[in-house]
Amino acid sequence: MAEVNSVHKALAILDLLSDGQERTLSDIARTLSLAKSTAHSLLETLTTERILDRDGPSSAYSLGVRLIELGYCAQTGHDLVRIAAPFLKGLNLQFDETVHLVVLDRDEVLYIDCIESQRRLRTYSVIGIRAPLHCTSVGKAILANLPDEEIRRIVAEHGLVSFTENTITTEERLWNEVALTRTRGYAIDDREHEDHLRCVGAPIYNADGEVFASVSLSGPAERNTLERIDSMAPALLEATAEISRRLGYRIREFSRTRGENHS
Repeated sequence: MAEVNSVHKALAILDLLSDGQERTLSDIARTLSLAKSTAHSLLETLTTERILDRDGPSSAYSLGVRLIELGYCAQTGHDLVRIAAPFLKGLNLQFDETVHLVVLDRDEVLYIDCIESQRRLRTYSVIGIRAPLHCTSVGKAILANLPDEEIRRIVAEHGLVSFTENTITTEERLWNEVALTRTRGYAIDDREHEDHLRCVGAPIYNADGEVFASVSLSGPAERNTLERIDSMAPALLEATAEISRRLGYRIREFSRTRGENHS
């Protein structure tokens, strides 16, 4: 119950600051009838997480930029799921494989929707889970369409963690995979994240021409041969292109940074 009470108190602080006025610790504690120690602990946590900002000279608190980011993600995610839904269903019906929809979030992919195959042997998924970029088809589809400098930053900060004997764990292999994915337009997870799965993923772009999401078709490797993966890719690319278009993306208006020196 203590955790629940803390959440309620944190939300009360956000409600209090929603009028746009900066407030000090003493003001917040007094207005909400909180002990100063409790208010201070909550404010420090919210500030660390960028939910709140604190002005140094005045020590006053205001709503932070993270709320803007979360609001944008919530709206974009809602629009994306709604727009993508018929295309996910179409891919699922066409191939009877599990279809995943993910978004890029904090250098990982976040699974926000899926339709499972009806086959007995199929991929199971849980909405809300996260996965790395370098070893999933949805992740590599996004990674390959980021600027080279952004890829370098992600690799430097997160490394290339091994999950199976097929996982890409060297930068040389990663850059080769990035080049191949950029050339063909789609990414393949060849048993790199889970030993028994083979998947194909393609990117989704927003109205600003930025990659921010992707879709994949996944299934057991024994059924999804590399030949079958390649045969499913055109339909997947057609679906993600149309989702991007409905989100406002216009391919001729944007160019992406590719083919830079990787050294």
